[in-house]
Amino acid sequence: MGLTEWWNRLTGKGAKKPGVEGRGSRGAGGGSRPRRTTAPEAARGRRATGGTMPHGRPGKRPSAPDPARPVLGLDVARGGWVGALLEASGHGTPMLLTGATAAEVVQKAGEVAVVAVDIPVGLPDDARREADVQTRAFLPGKASSVFTTPVREAVYAESYGQANAVNRERVGSGVSQQAFELRRRIKEVDAWVREDLPFLVAECHPEASFAMMAGTPLTSKKRSAEGAAERRDTLARQGIYVPTTAPTGVGTDDMLDACAAAWTAHRVKTGQARTFPEAPQTFSDGIPAAIHV
Repeated sequence: MGLTEWWNRLTGKGAKKPGVEGRGSRGAGGGSRPRRTTAPEAARGRRATGGTMPHGRPGKRPSAPDPARPVLGLDVARGGWVGALLEASGHGTPMLLTGATAAEVVQKAGEVAVVAVDIPVGLPDDARREADVQTRAFLPGKASSVFTTPVREAVYAESYGQANAVNRERVGSGVSQQAFELRRRIKEVDAWVREDLPFLVAECHPEASFAMMAGTPLTSKKRSAEGAAERRDTLARQGIYVPTTAPTGVGTDDMLDACAAAWTAHRVKTGQARTFPEAPQTFSDGIPAAIHV
Protein backbone atom coordinates (compact mmCIF):
# COMPACT_ATOMS: atom_id res chain seq x y z
CA MET A 1 0.00 0.00 0.00
CA GLY A 2 1.45 3.41 -0.96
CA LEU A 3 1.75 6.41 1.33
CA THR A 4 -0.95 8.37 -0.45
CA GLU A 5 -3.37 5.45 -0.36
CA TRP A 6 -3.14 4.89 3.37
CA TRP A 7 -3.28 8.62 4.06
CA ASN A 8 -6.48 8.92 2.01
CA ARG A 9 -7.89 5.95 3.87
CA LEU A 10 -7.00 7.50 7.21
CA THR A 11 -8.46 10.90 6.42
CA GLY A 12 -11.58 9.53 4.70
CA LYS A 13 -10.64 10.81 1.25
CA GLY A 14 -10.58 7.33 -0.25
CA ALA A 15 -13.51 5.12 -1.09
CA LYS A 16 -13.06 3.04 2.04
CA LYS A 17 -13.74 4.87 5.27
CA PRO A 18 -11.18 4.14 8.01
CA GLY A 19 -12.26 2.41 11.16
CA VAL A 20 -10.40 0.93 14.08
CA GLU A 21 -8.75 -1.84 12.08
CA GLY A 22 -5.24 -2.56 13.24
CA ARG A 23 -5.35 -0.16 16.16
CA GLY A 24 -3.72 -1.83 19.11
CA SER A 25 -2.68 -4.75 16.86
CA ARG A 26 0.67 -6.46 17.26
CA GLY A 27 0.90 -7.46 13.59
CA ALA A 28 0.80 -5.89 10.19
CA GLY A 29 -2.64 -7.23 9.43
CA GLY A 30 -4.39 -5.63 12.41
CA GLY A 31 -8.06 -6.38 12.95
CA SER A 32 -8.12 -6.36 16.74
CA ARG A 33 -10.20 -3.93 18.76
CA PRO A 34 -8.41 -0.99 20.39
CA ARG A 35 -7.23 -1.63 23.92
CA ARG A 36 -9.21 0.25 26.57
CA THR A 37 -7.24 2.05 29.24
CA THR A 38 -8.42 1.31 32.76
CA ALA A 39 -8.63 3.95 35.49
CA PRO A 40 -5.49 2.69 37.32
CA GLU A 41 -3.57 2.69 34.05
CA ALA A 42 -4.69 6.22 33.26
CA ALA A 43 -3.58 7.38 36.69
CA ARG A 44 -0.23 5.66 36.25
CA GLY A 45 0.18 7.38 32.90
CA ARG A 46 -0.49 10.79 34.47
CA ARG A 47 2.13 10.18 37.13
CA ALA A 48 4.68 9.09 34.54
CA THR A 49 4.20 11.94 32.08
CA GLY A 50 3.54 14.95 34.28
CA GLY A 51 0.76 16.06 31.93
CA THR A 52 3.10 16.77 28.97
CA MET A 53 1.72 14.19 26.54
CA PRO A 54 0.18 15.84 23.43
CA HIS A 55 -3.34 15.11 22.28
CA GLY A 56 -5.12 15.38 18.96
CA ARG A 57 -5.14 13.39 15.76
CA PRO A 58 -2.66 13.67 12.87
CA GLY A 59 -2.79 16.99 11.06
CA LYS A 60 -4.04 17.44 7.51
CA ARG A 61 -1.77 16.52 4.59
CA PRO A 62 -2.00 16.93 0.81
CA SER A 63 -3.94 14.19 -0.94
CA ALA A 64 -0.83 13.57 -3.07
CA PRO A 65 2.71 15.00 -3.09
CA ASP A 66 3.55 17.67 -5.66
CA PRO A 67 6.01 16.04 -8.12
CA ALA A 68 7.48 19.42 -9.05
CA ARG A 69 8.70 20.12 -5.53
CA PRO A 70 11.98 18.99 -3.95
CA VAL A 71 12.10 16.61 -0.98
CA LEU A 72 13.84 16.79 2.38
CA GLY A 73 15.60 14.17 4.48
CA LEU A 74 15.94 14.86 8.21
CA ASP A 75 18.32 13.28 10.71
CA VAL A 76 19.03 14.10 14.34
CA ALA A 77 22.36 15.84 14.83
CA ARG A 78 24.20 17.26 17.81
CA GLY A 79 22.11 20.11 19.20
CA GLY A 80 19.29 19.71 16.70
CA TRP A 81 18.69 18.44 13.17
CA VAL A 82 20.40 18.29 9.81
CA GLY A 83 18.39 18.30 6.61
CA ALA A 84 19.31 17.34 3.05
CA LEU A 85 17.21 19.18 0.47
CA LEU A 86 17.14 17.19 -2.77
CA GLU A 87 15.92 18.73 -6.02
CA ALA A 88 12.70 17.51 -7.62
CA SER A 89 14.53 15.17 -10.01
CA GLY A 90 15.90 13.15 -7.10
CA HIS A 91 19.47 13.66 -8.32
CA GLY A 92 22.29 16.10 -7.75
CA THR A 93 24.02 17.51 -4.67
CA PRO A 94 21.64 18.06 -1.75
CA MET A 95 21.62 21.40 0.02
CA LEU A 96 22.44 20.87 3.70
CA LEU A 97 20.41 22.76 6.30
CA THR A 98 20.54 22.76 10.10
CA GLY A 99 18.20 23.89 12.84
CA ALA A 100 17.27 23.41 16.48
CA THR A 101 13.95 21.77 15.51
CA ALA A 102 12.63 19.79 12.59
CA ALA A 103 10.14 22.57 11.85
CA GLU A 104 12.96 25.12 11.66
CA VAL A 105 14.85 23.06 9.09
CA VAL A 106 11.69 22.57 7.04
CA GLN A 107 11.04 26.31 7.12
CA LYS A 108 14.54 26.95 5.76
CA ALA A 109 13.95 24.40 3.00
CA GLY A 110 10.87 26.18 1.67
CA GLU A 111 8.17 24.34 -0.26
CA VAL A 112 8.76 20.58 -0.28
CA ALA A 113 6.69 17.57 -1.33
CA VAL A 114 7.83 15.00 1.25
CA VAL A 115 9.87 15.07 4.45
CA ALA A 116 11.47 11.76 5.47
CA VAL A 117 12.53 11.76 9.10
CA ASP A 118 14.77 9.30 10.94
CA ILE A 119 12.75 9.21 14.17
CA PRO A 120 9.77 7.08 15.22
CA VAL A 121 6.44 8.40 13.92
CA GLY A 122 3.49 6.76 15.68
CA LEU A 123 4.04 5.42 19.20
CA PRO A 124 2.71 2.07 20.44
CA ASP A 125 0.63 1.66 23.59
CA ASP A 126 1.30 -1.92 24.69
CA ALA A 127 3.01 -3.65 21.78
CA ARG A 128 6.16 -3.67 19.69
CA ARG A 129 5.85 -1.80 16.43
CA GLU A 130 5.86 -4.00 13.36
CA ALA A 131 7.83 -1.21 11.67
CA ASP A 132 10.77 -1.94 13.97
CA VAL A 133 10.38 -5.73 13.88
CA GLN A 134 10.20 -5.96 10.09
CA THR A 135 12.96 -3.41 9.42
CA ARG A 136 15.23 -5.33 11.77
CA ALA A 137 14.51 -8.50 9.81
CA PHE A 138 15.34 -6.61 6.59
CA LEU A 139 18.83 -5.85 7.95
CA PRO A 140 20.52 -9.17 8.76
CA GLY A 141 23.83 -8.44 10.45
CA LYS A 142 22.77 -4.83 11.09
CA ALA A 143 19.61 -5.46 13.10
CA SER A 144 21.09 -3.71 16.15
CA SER A 145 20.91 -0.42 14.23
CA VAL A 146 17.11 -0.52 14.67
CA PHE A 147 16.12 0.28 18.23
CA THR A 148 12.76 -0.81 19.57
CA THR A 149 10.45 2.19 19.94
CA PRO A 150 9.34 2.60 23.56
CA VAL A 151 5.64 2.63 24.35
CA ARG A 152 4.05 6.06 24.54
CA GLU A 153 4.02 6.30 28.34
CA ALA A 154 7.70 5.35 28.49
CA VAL A 155 8.62 8.11 26.02
CA TYR A 156 6.90 10.64 28.29
CA ALA A 157 8.26 9.22 31.56
CA GLU A 158 10.14 11.64 33.79
CA SER A 159 13.17 9.39 34.35
CA TYR A 160 14.99 6.46 32.79
CA GLY A 161 13.90 4.29 35.70
CA GLN A 162 10.23 5.14 35.13
CA ALA A 163 10.56 4.58 31.41
CA ASN A 164 12.09 1.15 31.99
CA ALA A 165 9.39 0.16 34.48
CA VAL A 166 6.53 1.24 32.23
CA ASN A 167 7.99 -0.41 29.15
CA ARG A 168 8.67 -3.68 30.97
CA GLU A 169 5.10 -3.73 32.24
CA ARG A 170 3.64 -3.10 28.78
CA VAL A 171 5.87 -5.16 26.47
CA GLY A 172 8.12 -7.20 28.74
CA SER A 173 11.40 -5.40 28.06
CA GLY A 174 13.11 -2.20 29.14
CA VAL A 175 14.06 0.89 27.14
CA SER A 176 17.46 1.11 25.46
CA GLN A 177 19.69 4.01 26.45
CA GLN A 178 19.70 5.15 22.82
CA ALA A 179 15.92 5.33 22.69
CA PHE A 180 15.72 7.18 26.00
CA GLU A 181 18.33 9.72 24.90
CA LEU A 182 16.26 10.38 21.77
CA ARG A 183 13.03 10.94 23.71
CA ARG A 184 13.23 14.73 23.30
CA ARG A 185 13.27 14.37 19.51
CA ILE A 186 10.61 11.65 19.57
CA LYS A 187 8.32 13.96 21.57
CA GLU A 188 9.11 16.84 19.22
CA VAL A 189 8.03 14.83 16.17
CA ASP A 190 5.04 13.40 18.05
CA ALA A 191 3.71 16.95 18.49
CA TRP A 192 4.83 18.20 15.06
CA VAL A 193 2.92 15.56 13.03
CA ARG A 194 -0.33 16.69 14.70
CA GLU A 195 -0.06 20.01 12.88
CA ASP A 196 -1.57 20.68 9.45
CA LEU A 197 1.38 20.47 7.06
CA PRO A 198 1.56 21.16 3.30
CA PHE A 199 3.70 18.07 2.65
CA LEU A 200 3.76 14.37 3.49
CA VAL A 201 5.82 13.12 6.43
CA ALA A 202 7.35 9.64 6.22
CA GLU A 203 9.43 7.81 8.80
CA CYS A 204 12.62 6.29 7.42
CA HIS A 205 15.69 4.41 8.63
CA PRO A 206 18.93 5.36 6.82
CA GLU A 207 20.61 1.94 7.20
CA ALA A 208 17.53 0.34 5.63
CA SER A 209 17.66 2.95 2.87
CA PHE A 210 21.33 2.18 2.18
CA ALA A 211 20.51 -1.54 2.14
CA MET A 212 17.76 -0.94 -0.41
CA MET A 213 20.14 1.11 -2.58
CA ALA A 214 22.91 -1.48 -2.43
CA GLY A 215 20.75 -4.58 -2.53
CA THR A 216 22.25 -5.76 0.77
CA PRO A 217 23.00 -4.24 4.20
CA LEU A 218 26.26 -2.28 4.37
CA THR A 219 28.53 -4.05 6.84
CA SER A 220 31.01 -1.20 7.39
CA LYS A 221 30.59 0.96 10.48
CA LYS A 222 28.98 4.22 9.48
CA ARG A 223 31.23 6.34 11.72
CA SER A 224 34.42 4.91 10.25
CA ALA A 225 36.27 6.36 7.25
CA GLU A 226 35.53 3.15 5.35
CA GLY A 227 31.84 3.37 6.23
CA ALA A 228 31.59 7.00 5.13
CA ALA A 229 33.28 6.21 1.81
CA GLU A 230 31.01 3.22 1.18
CA ARG A 231 27.89 5.28 1.91
CA ARG A 232 29.06 8.14 -0.31
CA ASP A 233 29.66 5.69 -3.15
CA THR A 234 26.28 4.03 -2.61
CA LEU A 235 24.50 7.39 -2.83
CA ALA A 236 26.58 8.42 -5.87
CA ARG A 237 25.40 5.32 -7.73
CA GLN A 238 21.87 6.65 -7.18
CA GLY A 239 22.84 10.04 -8.63
CA ILE A 240 23.13 11.76 -5.24
CA TYR A 241 26.48 13.45 -4.60
CA VAL A 242 27.09 14.29 -0.95
CA PRO A 243 28.90 17.55 -0.14
CA THR A 244 32.56 17.09 0.77
CA THR A 245 32.18 18.59 4.26
CA ALA A 246 29.39 18.54 6.82
CA PRO A 247 27.97 21.73 8.35
CA THR A 248 29.55 22.94 11.59
CA GLY A 249 28.49 20.75 14.50
CA VAL A 250 27.16 17.96 12.25
CA GLY A 251 28.85 14.57 12.04
CA THR A 252 29.68 13.09 8.66
CA ASP A 253 27.50 10.08 9.47
CA ASP A 254 24.52 12.32 10.25
CA MET A 255 25.01 14.21 6.97
CA LEU A 256 25.10 10.93 5.05
CA ASP A 257 22.01 9.66 6.89
CA ALA A 258 20.12 12.84 6.00
CA CYS A 259 21.02 12.33 2.33
CA ALA A 260 19.82 8.72 2.51
CA ALA A 261 16.58 9.98 4.07
CA ALA A 262 16.20 12.41 1.15
CA TRP A 263 16.60 9.48 -1.27
CA THR A 264 13.77 7.72 0.52
CA ALA A 265 11.65 10.89 0.51
CA HIS A 266 11.98 11.02 -3.28
CA ARG A 267 10.89 7.37 -3.50
CA VAL A 268 7.84 8.20 -1.40
CA LYS A 269 7.05 11.12 -3.71
CA THR A 270 7.28 8.96 -6.81
CA GLY A 271 5.39 6.01 -5.33
CA GLN A 272 8.41 3.67 -5.37
CA ALA A 273 8.96 3.34 -1.61
CA ARG A 274 8.52 0.06 0.21
CA THR A 275 7.05 0.17 3.72
CA PHE A 276 7.54 -1.96 6.80
CA PRO A 277 4.87 -3.13 7.42
CA GLU A 278 3.07 -2.92 4.07
CA ALA A 279 -0.07 -1.57 5.77
CA PRO A 280 0.98 0.89 8.52
CA GLN A 281 -0.13 0.16 12.06
CA THR A 282 -2.24 2.70 13.91
CA PHE A 283 -2.21 2.95 17.69
CA SER A 284 -4.24 5.14 20.06
CA ASP A 285 -2.52 8.30 18.79
CA GLY A 286 -4.05 7.75 15.33
CA ILE A 287 -0.66 8.29 13.66
CA PRO A 288 0.20 5.60 11.06
CA ALA A 289 3.46 3.84 11.95
CA ALA A 290 5.62 2.46 9.14
CA ILE A 291 9.25 2.75 8.05
CA HIS A 292 9.77 3.70 4.41
CA VAL A 293 12.72 2.68 2.24
